[in-house]
Amino acid sequence: MGAFSAPLSGLTAAQDQLQSVSNNLANIDTDGYKDQTLTFSDIFAQTGVTNGAGDPVQIGSGVNVSSTVSNFGEGNLDATSTASNMAISGNGFFITQDSLGNTNYTRTGDFTTNNAGQLVTPGGELLLGYPAVKGVVNSTAALQPLQVGSVNSPAVESTTVGITANLDSDTAVNGTAPNSTLSVYDSLGSAHTLTVSYTKTATNTWTYTVTVPSADVVAGAAGNTQVGTGTLNFDGTGALTSITGITPISIPTLADGAVSPLVLTGPFGAVGALGAVTNPTITQTAAASATSASTTDGFASGTLTTYTVQSDGTIEGTFTSGNTMALGQVAVASFANNQGLVSIGNNDFQATSASGAAVTGVAGTGGRGTVIGGNVEQSNVDIATEFAKLIVAQQAYSANAKSITTFSQVSQATLAMIQ
Repeated sequence: MGAFSAPLSGLTAAQDQLQSVSNNLANIDTDGYKDQTLTFSDIFAQTGVTNGAGDPVQIGSGVNVSSTVSNFGEGNLDATSTASNMAISGNGFFITQDSLGNTNYTRTGDFTTNNAGQLVTPGGELLLGYPAVKGVVNSTAALQPLQVGSVNSPAVESTTVGITANLDSDTAVNGTAPNSTLSVYDSLGSAHTLTVSYTKTATNTWTYTVTVPSADVVAGAAGNTQVGTGTLNFDGTGALTSITGITPISIPTLADGAVSPLVLTGPFGAVGALGAVTNPTITQTAAASATSASTTDGFASGTLTTYTVQSDGTIEGTFTSGNTMALGQVAVASFANNQGLVSIGNNDFQATSASGAAVTGVAGTGGRGTVIGGNVEQSNVDIATEFAKLIVAQQAYSANAKSITTFSQVSQATLAMIQ
């Protein structure tokens, strides 16, 4: 009966190969699925028998499956235009956490959001990454679920203001130019309107005065309160050479209870020694006095409207206030031996001693791939290759079945001789 063991092992191996190929074909449309291939090894009966030349005499005992090899090559990317979808271009895995607290790894990036606004897999596992506080990502912090829903941006206090303008050089001495206005924000996100007025005091010389409504300083007060002033000195080409007599823009108290004073740098460039200005933003030429632009680095609080995922995994949100800030950063894990990972279903893998511990970091660093937002990675199964393997497995199964039939006939003939 030992003669049947070899073809029976061949039948089993062929059946395993057919099952592997069938599984690959079944997952040809499964996002992030990795093609699997079985490898086989022969079984030899170990004996002490040798021939006349001293060579060992061994008779094969069949075949068995030695390993399952996953093809971790990148599949094609499918642009979905869904903000929560992501794909990794290159090496690495997304890191997820299931309901039992287990850490899993996946290449499937068809994430959605749950009712808490967290990014999750279709199976409900939480996508993990680095947290952001007031738009600043802390890549040394412990991984945590990434939040992209019901997010409010905190108010950002203004620290710098800028005005781009021209003052008419033909203006008479003691003449004025149209005011410039701009909004700044305090620590509570309340807006305060600054008004900058200009008066020509001499040839190529102007003074400016910055005011804010007095009600912003003392509740119910009337008029305006001066919060800054200075003298603008121009050369014969209309370029600003220096700002002298400067009183820094500073709102001493704020009636709404925000942090005071609100100190602002600007508004016509950075002022250095002797009033010299770096990158001035105001000129004096023979053209109409006008303000062409004003800027501030502050923002009111706002609610999240949209978000995008950057190549380094940073999730950048845009808020109703017009502010954009980081909401968090997707973490990417890599392994010394991807083949050592064990598949647990749902396109998830877990680390083993063979794979080594996960090395977690930022996308695009340490050999890790980059994150492509609005895309998912498709299965890397090649249907032509699978059909070729299917034919080989079918032929192997038929050949081993024929061997069993032949052994059966020989066995029956032997029994007939005995009888």
